[in-house]
Formats: sequence, structure tokens, C-alpha cells
Amino acid sequence: MGSESITDRFVATRQRFLAICEPLEVEDYGLQAAAFASPPKWHLAHTSWFFETFLLKPFVADYEPLEPLYEVLFNSYYNGIGDQHPRDQRGLLSRPTLDEVLAYREHVDRAMLSLLKRADGDASGKDILARTVLGIEHERQHQELFFTDLKFSLSANPLYPAYVPAAIEAQQTSAPLSWTRFEEGLVEVGHSGEEFCFDNELPRHRVFLEAFELANRLVTNGEYQAFVDDGAYERPELWLADGWAAVQESHWSGPLHWVDRDGEALEFTLAGLQPRQAGTPVSHVSGYEADAYARWAGARLPREAEWERVAASRETAANAFSMDSFHPKAAEGAELQQLYGACWQWTQSAYSPYPGFAASAGAIGEYNGKFMSNQWVLRGGSCVTPPSQARPTYRNFFYPRDRWQFSGIRLAR
Repeated sequence: MGSESITDRFVATRQRFLAICEPLEVEDYGLQAAAFASPPKWHLAHTSWFFETFLLKPFVADYEPLEPLYEVLFNSYYNGIGDQHPRDQRGLLSRPTLDEVLAYREHVDRAMLSLLKRADGDASGKDILARTVLGIEHERQHQELFFTDLKFSLSANPLYPAYVPAAIEAQQTSAPLSWTRFEEGLVEVGHSGEEFCFDNELPRHRVFLEAFELANRLVTNGEYQAFVDDGAYERPELWLADGWAAVQESHWSGPLHWVDRDGEALEFTLAGLQPRQAGTPVSHVSGYEADAYARWAGARLPREAEWERVAASRETAANAFSMDSFHPKAAEGAELQQLYGACWQWTQSAYSPYPGFAASAGAIGEYNGKFMSNQWVLRGGSCVTPPSQARPTYRNFFYPRDRWQFSGIRLAR
């Protein structure tokens, strides 16, 4: 892509972040209910920090930061850049104010637009454009985190406030669970072509897969309720050792955001507290819960190469990004579906480098590579994933006890 099309994408992405913040009250911008959930104001600032750190400072000789200390305040985890403000204290940053953070975004935007205007004729133009695209995709990731972090922080409020008041459509039934068989064979996985991908999607390589079957849809709330009703959270034989330890330590008895009150089965959503729909996909489950459910159901979680083989043979049907309930919808029809647009799907695959993987030089190489330890891969995309990031090769990754993401379950066997 040339600078003009990248500039258009940059502007649209930056404006969309402001648009999804419009329903917030000023008090919401500082919410941080846990160390893993960053406040909306911090996300707005950090995404600007990324462009400033990796584009404006190295490529604009006379660039002047609006506030030099922002380098520390809004550095997430880049040790090669320098110190970081403690992650669990981001919600304590009453200053800079929201207006000052928005002024910081405008300052960075002006400088970025000026840089992009001259990129095509610059000796470093190719690097400038490539890093800008990375920054755009980085910001889209944080737009997704905005929703999941905000949902978790709002859920800590006993008033169960809504981000956008709306009624979740009643979906009591879902398509019957069925299986599609895929024969054994040598397949290629990993990104190919000229479109953008993150470095952890490379290099493309071959994997031999035994024959397997994949469920046509995600596990529903109703099906997971049967797992709960069967005493699963009191049956250690269903759980990995670390998973059982997490159940005991955290006193789990069901998915995050399930609420049972006065005999009514409810679920906290971005539209507030709603009746729990049996036919919608169960979400906000940990990898340990997903694994235990699969074992209870006489199945297993898919391997990431299996999931990619299936997804690569089907058209990407990403959800349209729209201001709706931001909640997964029930499956319709018997065909294989919900690869994207409902919940991220846990796999049994450890997050590790592909054969021949090499991280980029310098601090920007910390983006993905240094996290390739002790985490599990999730595939697909959720109801709050930007459609541009819904592709067969995208590798999301979280620790198996994490459950604040829209993470669900697809069975394999």
C-alpha cells in the first residue's frame, strides 16, 4: 500500500477509537478493576505512545514530545525502551486528565500525518509505512481490549452498569451439535501473501495432521450449564492439575460474568445484566475450564493447526463492527460456523514459535516473541474483534487461567 491508503486507514482507526469511547462517562475513563485490565484513558494514551515511540522519535529529527514523562507512564512492557509505570497502578493516574490525553493524541496525529505525507519520497519510506501499518493493527488490538477490560471493570460494580443499554435478543435455541471429518494429511499453516500479519504468524510451514473431527459450532450456555449441574467444579478428575488448583484458589463455580440471583440465571454483558440465554455461546471461560468441559463431553480442544486448516478452507465471515449489544449470538443452521464474530476459541496448543521464527531487531521485537512461554493459543475472533483481524492465521494467546476475554469452546475429537 502507498502512503495515501495507509493514511486513510490511520485516520479511520484513530477516529474509531474516539467513537467507541463516546458512550463513556468521564468517571469511566480511569476504571481498572484488576492489574490485567487497563483503563480506557490508558489505552487511548498508550496507542499514541506506540506511534510516538516507534515512528516519530526515530524518523522525525525535530519531533518534540508533548510531555517527555509520557515515555514512562504509557510504556506497556517494552524493556528496550526503558522504565514503565507499574501496570497495577494505571488506574491511579488521575493526571494527565482526559482532556490532556486527548490533546496528546491530537499532537501525535498531527505529527504522524506530516510524516506520512513525505513517506513516499523518503529514504526510510518503506520502514515508515510498514511500522505505521503495525501501529494501526496494534491500535485495533487495543480497541478490542478496551471492550474486554471495560466489561470486567464495570462488572465489579454492584449496579452492573451498561456500556450501551440494549436488550440482548432472546436466543433460546441453537443449531444441533454435529461433526465434520477431516482426513489425515500434510498441511501448510502460517501466513502467506502480501497482506499484513503479525510476526508470530510466520513463517509458513508444514504440519502433518492425523484425521480429526471438528464441531460445527461453539459450546452453548445451556450445554455448559449441564457441565456445572453435573458437579464438574467439584470433580478433580476432570481437570488438569493447574486447572484444579485455580478452581480451588479462585473458588470458581461457573464462567466469569454468570450471575445467579434470586433463582434467576443472569449474565453480565456490555448491555448490562441480562437473562442468560441457553443457546448463545458460553464465553469468558478459562483454558482450564474449556479443557475440563471437553474432557467431560468425551472430546478435546482442537490443535491450532487443525483449526487453521478448517478456517483456511472457508471464507472469512467476520462480524461487521457495529454499535450493538457486543455479545455473541447463537449459531444458525447446521453448517460449520462461528469461526469468527462470537468468541475466541481455546486450543490445546502451547504458544510457541513456529520453525524458523525470528523476532524483529530492537525493542519492537518484544511485541510478541518474548511471550512465547506458558500461554495457550486461541483462534478465530470474538464479537468485539475488529473484522480486519479476523483471519485464519491470527494467533491470539493468553494464560490458561485468564477468562476476562470473550473466550469460548469449540470441541474436536
